[in-house]
Amino acid sequence: MAARPRSIRYSLVIPVFNEEAVLPVLLRRLDLVLSRLDGPAEAIFVDDGSRDSSSIVLQALATRDPRFRYIGLSRNFGHQVAITAGMDAAQGDAIIVMDADLQDPPEVIEQLIAKWQEGNDVVHARRLSREGESRFKRATAHLFYRLLGRMSSVGIPADVGDFRLIDRKVLDALRQMPEQDRFVRGMIAWLGFRQAEVAFHRLERAAGETKYPLFKMVRLAMNAALGFSDLPLRLAIWCGLSVSGLAMLYGGWVVLMWLSNDSHLVTGWSSTIVLMSLLCGINMLMTGIVGLYVGRIHAEVKRRPLYVVQTRAGFDRNEAAAPPAIHAINE
Repeated sequence: MAARPRSIRYSLVIPVFNEEAVLPVLLRRLDLVLSRLDGPAEAIFVDDGSRDSSSIVLQALATRDPRFRYIGLSRNFGHQVAITAGMDAAQGDAIIVMDADLQDPPEVIEQLIAKWQEGNDVVHARRLSREGESRFKRATAHLFYRLLGRMSSVGIPADVGDFRLIDRKVLDALRQMPEQDRFVRGMIAWLGFRQAEVAFHRLERAAGETKYPLFKMVRLAMNAALGFSDLPLRLAIWCGLSVSGLAMLYGGWVVLMWLSNDSHLVTGWSSTIVLMSLLCGINMLMTGIVGLYVGRIHAEVKRRPLYVVQTRAGFDRNEAAAPPAIHAINE
């Protein structure tokens, strides 16, 4: 890798997916924040396969304003991978990750930096409230963080998303973790280092639609559970033992009924079918859990690039027309 320029102190990493409605307000507020920082800063927008005009707006901005950078991925690789692509390109001593929908207020960046300057290597932005979200989403998010805290072998902060600041040495360590199914906040928690937090009220989305519907939230939760806990496997073992134990008790009860010539004992297929259905269902459940882990192993051993960059702008004034490049996480 080329030597990292020392002129950049702060790098903002902002994944974008179909955010044309919110970009005018976001860029105006970012401009104000960047002008107040105590050192040179860059804002890296990672376009995760947007189908609206987001790419046009951001490429033009990166071409005319040296503070802004643009990375266009060849397709939608997902939020966590887009974050990784931006962090791979970040040149700053401190890297701040935030969403583009303004639910992560840019003004909080200054509070994160203040904590970093006190000597903390990781500064989380913890949500005090979640405005504009349904009661169901708030309840499931609360449940997710509590369950993950109990399941995980590392302490993952509750009510903390991907909005955070990490020091350069934390990023260097993070880049040595080549997982394909990524849960970035869990990976950063696993690394350790000195951590602090800043509390803020998460605002309602300024415009547009959420890019994390229910099925994506479920997928993220599964990545978190499978990547940072072996509890599902241990649960499968205990569930299998419990069902087997109940089956043995039931079998003993049937034998006692037969020995006592109980007239209520019905010789038929009903109990057999019920037991077979129960055991087959449990077996399929356990096989599915193990299959999820095997699938993750399969994804890892293929060693495909984590993402593919199609367009870059703003990093070098001559790079705007560069051909598509493939970037792996361990480049």
